[in-house]
Amino acid sequence: MRTGWFGVIVWLMSVTVMGSAAEAAPAKLRILVVSSYSRDYLWSQDTNQGLCAAFKDFKFLESDDQVAEYTKNDMVETGTVVIKKAWMDTKRKSKREEILATTVGIMDQIKTFKPDLVLLGNDNATNYIGAKLMNTATPVIFWGVIGDPVKYGYIDSFDHPGHNMTGVFKSGYYKESLESLKKLLPGIRTFAVLSDDSETGRAKLKIMERENAKKRLPAELVDKVVTNSFAEWKAGALALAGKADAIFLTNFSTLKEADGSPVDGLKAAAWYLNNIKKPDLSGERHYVQEGVLIAADDSGYKQGYEAGRMVDMVLHRGKAPGDIAVVTPSRGAIMVNRARAQALGIDLTGKDFIEEFVDGSKALEKYPQQ
Repeated sequence: MRTGWFGVIVWLMSVTVMGSAAEAAPAKLRILVVSSYSRDYLWSQDTNQGLCAAFKDFKFLESDDQVAEYTKNDMVETGTVVIKKAWMDTKRKSKREEILATTVGIMDQIKTFKPDLVLLGNDNATNYIGAKLMNTATPVIFWGVIGDPVKYGYIDSFDHPGHNMTGVFKSGYYKESLESLKKLLPGIRTFAVLSDDSETGRAKLKIMERENAKKRLPAELVDKVVTNSFAEWKAGALALAGKADAIFLTNFSTLKEADGSPVDGLKAAAWYLNNIKKPDLSGERHYVQEGVLIAADDSGYKQGYEAGRMVDMVLHRGKAPGDIAVVTPSRGAIMVNRARAQALGIDLTGKDFIEEFVDGSKALEKYPQQ
């Protein structure tokens, strides 16, 4: 009888210990990543690579297999963390009412998922989702924001953000892109801007207009076309080609057909490359990959990596976002597309300032006849 009672006591003690251990086990960290764009957008792929590299370096993810799982499925769960991703797809769903509907859906996800931290990629995610999370208990880290986050009202200053938000500013290496073009073609004196009418496109143009007014650019900005009409964009490109020595392409991802349907950005790029025979430039690597001649890359990889480094500072080291200074990464490579140079009759011999070459054009590979 004593042995029986002794066994019961031992069992009760083991259950108590196990229960206490379960209660003491730390909860998994929960991170939600919200991208303004979509999985197929090359900028999104660059920022994802940088963010995942940081997740590995700072021990949120343990292996390439976990990175691949997260990238493929928009979710990964490990022994210590659950990371989910949501896409706003605002390049295709660019109307205000569409973005507002997407915002409601993502805020519902946030209420259900209850993340310990939210990452916001680019201006639309920051402006719409960030506005809902401002001054809440949820830490927020943004990347790829081109518009001034101080003017947006999300931070007090770059050095001392305050509030619950900090992140990575996208300064835009537009002057460096123009300087690189002039090294390639010293005769360039003027340029024009061709842009869609997106939040990102307008922000880039505003920066260039401000720098041009202060005469800080190595070429003069003489004209611009900003529209979401594909027909107007094409007509504008033809007109700009007759007015300027070079064309700066900011964005062409929110263009629409006459019936309102979205135009694939690669289709727009292919039309441009086939019909405009003018030196061109942009500010990010993916445009050179699509077929544009030259860019000083404002690296998406670096934007994502720096955001991931800040996640470590908040969730592993206990720093408040408001105490973490906003950062601006150094530029990426000076890039040139060899195929575009050949099409424009530009000799690249001896141009040792070029740091990376791209062969071929993703736009013309997909839409050769545009």
